[in-house]
Amino acid sequence: MTFAVMLLVVGGFFLGGAYSIWKADSHTKGRTGPQVAFAVLLLVAAVLATVSGVLRLV
Repeated sequence: MTFAVMLLVVGGFFLGGAYSIWKADSHTKGRTGPQVAFAVLLLVAAVLATVSGVLRLV
């Protein structure tokens, strides 16, 4: 397994984590500030890992 494929896999895990945190909201209070911040942080990490993996493949 090359480093580029590992980056793509890690990006997929980060994307799944961001989706999981985004969907884990309370029905009464909605999403909290730290929950939104962590989901955005994971989304940025997922995009960076995926883009760098694609660029390493090219």
